[in-house]
Formats: sequence, structure tokens, C-alpha cells
Amino acid sequence: MSDTLNAEQHRLKMQRRKEVQDQRIADRTREKGLIIVNTGNGKGKTTAALGMVLRSLGHGYKVAIIQFIKGAWEPAEKAAFAPWGDQIEFHAMGEGFTWETQDRDRDILHATAAWEKARSFIQNPEFRLVLLDEVNIALKLGYLEVETVLAGLDQKPEDSHVILTGRGAPNALLDRADLVTEMALVKHPFREQGIKAQPGIEF
Repeated sequence: MSDTLNAEQHRLKMQRRKEVQDQRIADRTREKGLIIVNTGNGKGKTTAALGMVLRSLGHGYKVAIIQFIKGAWEPAEKAAFAPWGDQIEFHAMGEGFTWETQDRDRDILHATAAWEKARSFIQNPEFRLVLLDEVNIALKLGYLEVETVLAGLDQKPEDSHVILTGRGAPNALLDRADLVTEMALVKHPFREQGIKAQPGIEF
């Protein structure tokens, strides 16, 4: 075990590890715009995506966020990103959770409008990163056809990235994606302790 190594053994082990890692990094020379999917039943899909948004903004890239389900309440993310001005486009185009709207036809109209807005940013080479928040929910519920979304992803510029979040991402999207992360639910205070959604944590 590593905790039984003496200082010199540990140094040599880390030196070998560094050499392997340096070679691995040197071998990776390709650059490519990525299709990224954050899915699964665990919390943190949007939060992880927003971390990439923040990084992209820090590099000076233009970013667009389109929220497919959220929107009835003003998300704190919109206020947090307001100081970035024209560098970010933020569109909350849903009317809230589907069990609150209770109108499938209306939800489909909103999802379709959100997709058309999203597609305009995906095709625009000025935007280096486009986040389609909760689009996987719209796909899972049949508000959008997966073929439509895949065709839209085919139209993105080579060096731009698109992140698609939400549980229940379809297999066809997972197959197309370059990076897929599945958030696993281990424990949640809402379910186990009856603790309500709190500002700064859920919204």
C-alpha cells in the first residue's frame, strides 16, 4: 500500500506516474468541439454544465443557455450571469415542471420554440458553448423527436461545444455524444428528510 512507502519510494512512484501522464497528454493532439451529455437521476447535472459555462466565459467565449423545462420561476443562474452582458444569451423558455403545467400540447409548443431558439445558437459560429438545459426531459416525454435534435447537432461548427442535460437521455443521443456523465442518486434530503428545495442549492 502507498502509505507504507518511504519518502524515496513514493517519489519514484510519483515520478513514474508523471512520466506516463505526460506521455498520455503529449499523445493527445486533436481538438474538436464536443457533444456533452449530463444525465442520470442524481442532482448536479445542470450545476456541472454551468461550471463549464463559467469556464467558457472566463476564456472570453460567447455562450448561450436555453432552459427547456424551467422558466415559470426566474432562476438565480440568470441573475448570476447578468454581469457578463452580451457575452451570454440566457433564455428560460419552459413554464415549469411538467406536473405543474398539466397541458401537454402547450408543453410541446414551448419545447419546439425552445429547440428553434437553441438551433439558431448551435449553428452560430460566434457561440463557442451552447447549453440545452433539461432538453433530455423534453426528449424523454416526447415533446421533441431525438432525430430532430441529432440533425441539429450535425449542424454545429466543428469547434463549438453543446451540453445537453436532464435525466433519461435517449440511447441514440448517448451514442452520438463525445462525453457522457451519469449522476447517480445516493441520498437526497428532499426524499429522505423531507427538506424543501432551498435557494443556492436547488435554485
